[in-house]
Amino acid sequence: MTVAASPLRWSAAAEAAAGITEAWAQEGGPGGAVVVFDTQALRVEASGGLESLATGVPFSGDSVVRYASITKHVLAGLTVQREGVVGLDDPMGQHLPGLRGEMAAVTVGRALDMTGGLPDLRETLSLLGLSVHTATEAPELLDFLCRLAALNFPQGSEVSYSNTGYRLVEAALARKGLAFADLVREEINAPLGIAFSAPELWFDPVRDLVPGYWKSERGWQLANAGLHLSASGSLTGSVRHLALWLQCLLGDRGPARGWLARLSAPRFLADGRPTRYGLGLAWSELGGHRLVGHGGSHAGYKNYFLLHPALGVGVALVSNREDAAPYGLALKVMAALLGAPLPQRSERIPDALYVSDTGPEWLEMKGSIATFLGTGDTLYEAPDGWSVSLSAHLPMRLRATGGAIEGEIGHVARRFRPAVADGCLGRVQGRWVCPGHHAAFDIVGDRLEMGVGPARTRAPLVELGGGRLVAEGRDGPWTKRACLAFSGDRVRLSLNRSRVLTFERAG
Repeated sequence: MTVAASPLRWSAAAEAAAGITEAWAQEGGPGGAVVVFDTQALRVEASGGLESLATGVPFSGDSVVRYASITKHVLAGLTVQREGVVGLDDPMGQHLPGLRGEMAAVTVGRALDMTGGLPDLRETLSLLGLSVHTATEAPELLDFLCRLAALNFPQGSEVSYSNTGYRLVEAALARKGLAFADLVREEINAPLGIAFSAPELWFDPVRDLVPGYWKSERGWQLANAGLHLSASGSLTGSVRHLALWLQCLLGDRGPARGWLARLSAPRFLADGRPTRYGLGLAWSELGGHRLVGHGGSHAGYKNYFLLHPALGVGVALVSNREDAAPYGLALKVMAALLGAPLPQRSERIPDALYVSDTGPEWLEMKGSIATFLGTGDTLYEAPDGWSVSLSAHLPMRLRATGGAIEGEIGHVARRFRPAVADGCLGRVQGRWVCPGHHAAFDIVGDRLEMGVGPARTRAPLVELGGGRLVAEGRDGPWTKRACLAFSGDRVRLSLNRSRVLTFERAG
């Protein structure tokens, strides 16, 4: 570990970073690395745990991981440099003529700033019964999206995270002869002397790539994913190379000149309200300091970086363990560097399962964690008495009132009441099919069953009231909690990032 003198609290940051990595080292499992830097040098570096449980090699600053969604700002930056080729105001259908309906009308900018309403491909496939391990290729996935056509919500009306926009923009650039991997190699790696890689498949060999791990009831397991790796999350590299790139971003120099201001500039909903998510970068606050950054999550890999543009400093954290909470860990190191207080978790809202009056929206409160349509985030105390998330892509502002929960999620006004069973299960037994995608599931007793042979899965069902159920299943290392909203002989399946699939009663 190295620490350099500075008016900032480098020693405190070093201590915070060491506390994180030493805990991984003492456990003897997978690990990670943390670096703290300014625009000129890496001032703090700490690593701990193992890069491979098979070889016992320690994790280091040179260990190569999958950056996952940290990739997003790189694609966005390469895109805005080419606005004469693919413009932010262009409808996606202009560049991908196979797209249909509402999806074709989504602009490139909204596809990148999380206001496009584009259903997330991975979550949509999971609702059709494809596991995280199922192998898929880019052409077939683009064809699937072209057939899908529908949006989760009208573009510009909400903020909700989706990887699909980045996949589509990458495909649009590729149609112009601009391959993402080539652009990264020629315009970022070559001038900086770093080794980012952009494999298309999980199983493509990547030099020095360390395995990712998740913990099951049997202990640590190797992680894998079959979905084609688009530029929503394909980049790999070490934490040192990531920090060298981020120094250029912070210092507004080299291949990143002009990127930070452009990618972090305010974006707006259709009604003019600003959001905190830009183009592959998200804003947050810590003790009066404005920070910008992004996380990355692949099966077995958890990463985050935070930058303080006004002070010219940053933190980057990478890991090869599914159970890491990278945003909270990076925030802890940044707080130590700045001498700023960490936000206080909120426990103002009673633990319970809540549901909207109509539609598939539901909310679970458990401790400080609010889970909306299956996606959870921590709520913190706000000075005005509300409970808020710090996430720019899942913004929540909630409070309990009269036994109900009210506020905003995704910048949309919402109200939830306690869930009450209504006997829905007894009315929806049997087979339900989605002919357009050749998918089906069965409701048998209090279970949803989907799949074939030994791969058939069974998910317990919980009644929400109003003809709605929640299926609580697993998808590899992740919990999957989908809502089933019934209307006569039709049922809509929804996760937070995918709300467009409808099944109908068989026969």
